Amino acid sequence: MKQRMERLQRFGVSLPFAKVYFREDWATIYFEVHGKMFGTMSPQATEQAMITLKGLPEKNEELREIYEDITPGYHMNKKHWNSIALRSTVLTDEEFEQMIYLSYQLVWKNLPAKIRQAK
Repeated sequence: MKQRMERLQRFGVSLPFAKVYFREDWATIYFEVHGKMFGTMSPQATEQAMITLKGLPEKNEELREIYEDITPGYHMNKKHWNSIALRSTVLTDEEFEQMIYLSYQLVWKNLPAKIRQAK
């Protein structure tokens, strides 16, 4: 699980203008783009470790029905955010990366046009 967590952090930071860091006030690994959060992840590789990501509301419901490792976003708007257990053996690292990328894109598209065009 530690390797998965490191991989997901590397993937997050590889996205344009993204930062991934330990946010002390929340005691979590924080994924952001231009100051806007697109994910949080448990800082420790425990059985309860999870990553919380933004998704499309209709797809979020579908994923929760299919995978028991995906639940409504912990401490987030349950319609727009999912929490995914990092211990999952049904979801591949690539699927986690796809969910991170989607979350990033959803946040990116809501940034002011001035910021998006400056890339």
